[in-house]
Amino acid sequence: MMKSKLQLEQPWRSYCPVSRTLDLVGDKWTLVVVRDLLLGLTRYEQFLDRPEKISTNILANRLKRLESLGFVERRQYSDHANRFEYLVTTQGERLRPLVQSILDWGLENIDGAETRLWPDSESQKKTTRKKATSRQRKR
Repeated sequence: MMKSKLQLEQPWRSYCPVSRTLDLVGDKWTLVVVRDLLLGLTRYEQFLDRPEKISTNILANRLKRLESLGFVERRQYSDHANRFEYLVTTQGERLRPLVQSILDWGLENIDGAETRLWPDSESQKKTTRKKATSRQRKR
């Protein structure tokens, strides 16, 4: 089966595959959001709770762009307040080796770089506690 190739709405800067890939995902935030998606994060609040502290307007923009490129699918999970989750598509999964290569390079070459899903276990506990408490109040 032949893979569909991505196209940009505006003209490409060059014919170089590195340049074209950077045109798609090479800004400061897109691959950070992709990393989190590949780690299994799906909900807007989860992305905001990450240690990089992405702003809401940038996060909304990147998720919308990733959706328009076919890397994520947005799916409503609650009618209350129109809540959505973001799921990696097959096209998005194809970014995994790129993200893994950047992660590996960073671990080998940047002092203090570490891999961990949550900044610390205490942060994860607080997030889980907040959600559990808010669910109990709604009952």
